[in-house]
Amino acid sequence: MSAEQETSVTLRVVRLAHAADLPLPAYQSALAAGLDLLAAVPADAAVEIVPAGRAIIPTGIAIALPRGSEGQIRPRSGLAIRHGITVLNTPGTIDADYRGEIQVILINLGAEPFIVSRGMRIAQLVVAHVQHAELVETPSLNLTQRAMGGMGSTGTA
Repeated sequence: MSAEQETSVTLRVVRLAHAADLPLPAYQSALAAGLDLLAAVPADAAVEIVPAGRAIIPTGIAIALPRGSEGQIRPRSGLAIRHGITVLNTPGTIDADYRGEIQVILINLGAEPFIVSRGMRIAQLVVAHVQHAELVETPSLNLTQRAMGGMGSTGTA
């Protein structure tokens, strides 16, 4: 078994009726971390996102993540650099027990309106391992060099 096969996981996908003609999400290269998610907006009703505006974009799929994993919705760098389009709640989390349609909250941080059309690659889905934490209340924590230094306390760069 190759290293690539060892790290793969089975992801069950339901293609919803309004995405019947769209391809399933796909990796765009052999070692890509994320599957590109497509916009399942109607062909005759593209979504315009004005500057500083946001929109929920359907993907037309529902998934069943394996126990012990999560789906992370992340921006596409090309949309971010070219148009200022990003995922508002980055990374968005899809819990392993969620079975509804995946939808992506996009925000336009650019200066021009942005049109989301049917089949456009809008975000990435990364399947990641998660662990549940067991909380143990304690009267104090061990000391570290950083201690209680807040954001930016470890340097200026």
